[in-house]
Amino acid sequence: MLAVIGIGAAIALIVYALLSQAQERAVVRSSLRQLEDYQVENVRDQELLNPITERAVAPVMQGLSAVGRRFTPSGYLENIRQKFSSLGSYGSDDVDRFLAVRVVTIALIPVAIFLIYRFAPIDGLMRLGVIAFVSLALALGPDAMLNRRVADRQWAIRTKLPDILDLLVISVEAGLGFEQALDRTTDAVPGPLAQEFSRMLGEIRAGSSRSEALRALERRCNVPEMRSFVLAILQADTFGVSIGRVLRTQADEMRVKRRQLAQEKAMKAPVKMLVPMVLCIFPSLFIVVLAPAVINIIEAF
Repeated sequence: MLAVIGIGAAIALIVYALLSQAQERAVVRSSLRQLEDYQVENVRDQELLNPITERAVAPVMQGLSAVGRRFTPSGYLENIRQKFSSLGSYGSDDVDRFLAVRVVTIALIPVAIFLIYRFAPIDGLMRLGVIAFVSLALALGPDAMLNRRVADRQWAIRTKLPDILDLLVISVEAGLGFEQALDRTTDAVPGPLAQEFSRMLGEIRAGSSRSEALRALERRCNVPEMRSFVLAILQADTFGVSIGRVLRTQADEMRVKRRQLAQEKAMKAPVKMLVPMVLCIFPSLFIVVLAPAVINIIEAF
C-alpha cells in the first residue's frame, strides 16, 4: 500500500514539474510577444512563439476544409455560407471549420461500421439498424445541428421583433429619426435582432443606402415577418408615408402574428404528444388494465 502511494506521489510530482515548466515557458513567450523590438534569431524559437493552435491545429483544419471544398458542390457551399450569415457569422473561418468537421464525420463512418461489427455485442437486424442510425447521424449530424441553430435564431428574431417595433414607434413619435431610433433601440434590447439592426446601421454609415441595407437585412434574417417589415419601410420611403404610422401598423401586425405563432405551436403539441403516448404510455397502461383479466381467463380455462 505504501509503495503504491509512493509511486502515485512520484508521478504527481513529475507531472506537476512538467506542467510548471510548461507554464513558465508560456509566460516567457507571452512576455516576449509584448516586446516591440524583440527579434528571435532561431527559426525554431520563432515558430514556438506562436500558439499551438496556429502551429498544429490550423494546418490540419485548412487541409480538411480544402478537401471539403473540393468534393462539395458549389450550391451546397453557398447554402452553408447563407446559413452562417443568418447566424451572424460573416467570415470564411466558420465555413471552413464546418467543412472540416463534415469531412471528419464522413471519414468516421467506415470506422464506426468496423467497430460495430467487431466489438458490438449485437447481431442480425439490430446490428444493421445501429449501423444505419450511426451512419445517418455522422452524415447528417453537422447539417442538422446547423439548421437547428439557424431555426433557433430565426425564432428569436420573430419573437423579439414586435417588442423592438414598439420601442421604435415610441422613439420615432418622440422626435427621433429612423436611424437614431434604431440605434437607441439596439442598445436597450440586446439579442440577435439587435445585432442585425446594428449591422444594418453600420452598413448605412459605411455608405450604403437605406434600401440596400434593409434588403441585406432581410436576406440575412430570412424571416417572413422581417420581409414584411422591410417592404413596408421601403414603400414608406418611396411614397413619402410617415415612418411613425408605418411602424405602428407593423407593430400591431407583428404582435398579432406572434400570438398566432404561439397558438399554432399550442395546436401542434397534442399531435406531437401522440407518438410517445402510443409507443410508451398506452402499452404499459394496457398491461396494467388487461393483465388481471387475461390471468383470470387463463385460470378459468
